[in-house]
Amino acid sequence: MRTQRESSRPRGRGRQHARRVRYPDPLLFGILIVFVLNIAPATMFAAPLTFAGTPFTPGSTVNANVPLSAQEKSLAAQGGNVVPPYAVAVLATPANFDPRKSWPVLVPCSTSDFKRQNGNDLVQFYRRVGLAEGWLLLAGDGPQHARSDTVAWREAMTLAAIDALHRSFSGSDKWPVACAGFSGGGKGVGYVAPMVAKSGCRVSGIYMTGANEDHLSDGYTRIRPGADFLTTPIYVAAGRDDRIATVEQQYNVAGAIKRTGFQRVRIGTFHGGHEVNDAQTSIALRWFRELTK
Repeated sequence: MRTQRESSRPRGRGRQHARRVRYPDPLLFGILIVFVLNIAPATMFAAPLTFAGTPFTPGSTVNANVPLSAQEKSLAAQGGNVVPPYAVAVLATPANFDPRKSWPVLVPCSTSDFKRQNGNDLVQFYRRVGLAEGWLLLAGDGPQHARSDTVAWREAMTLAAIDALHRSFSGSDKWPVACAGFSGGGKGVGYVAPMVAKSGCRVSGIYMTGANEDHLSDGYTRIRPGADFLTTPIYVAAGRDDRIATVEQQYNVAGAIKRTGFQRVRIGTFHGGHEVNDAQTSIALRWFRELTK
């Protein structure tokens, strides 16, 4: 009898243990499902981002070698330049960059003085403010300095970088593009921006600072991007103590642009000399975005 009672206890404990099995809390289970379906795909299962085949993470600046089209090679060759095997595209993205959304793109054009590259201006003059305002920044340069740093060379390298952007992110050919130029770049952008528009991009603004001559009117006449280009917003930022491009000269630039037929021209001044002013850059970028809404 003792053996039977002892042998029956494990079966009793087994039955008692079975009754203690607990199922997942329905509320917690539901929260887990929501996380997996809505949050996790964006962070855990998203494919790694690449620009022109080069991996990058949002919030970083990446360089990539990109091909030149036949048109871009023709432009690069002007002035007796040797056509390079590729262009170098520089892309800076905000920390919350998601290529499934639409993003404004800022394309800098640097001066040809001091052998500066477009990518130099992107990093030194525009990146901090541009990213803070929620813009992508994109620049194109040659792998080496051009023997003859012509406007056509700048156009070729910029277009190659834009082509790489469009190949990398579906729908980016519809993203608004603004062009910016400081000093000699403020003159060069007068040709680069019309060429970017003629290539099919939606140019949402032109930012010029430290430019003492109007080249945009000539660029519009020569390149012929279409009458709609005259509605492009133009923002001129002038340093009150600028001795290279005086306030008077920059007001004259704005006036000449208006006489050409550009309909939305603003000029802002700041306390400073021949420099890119962060506050003015921010004002211009916000204005461009407001007009594209």
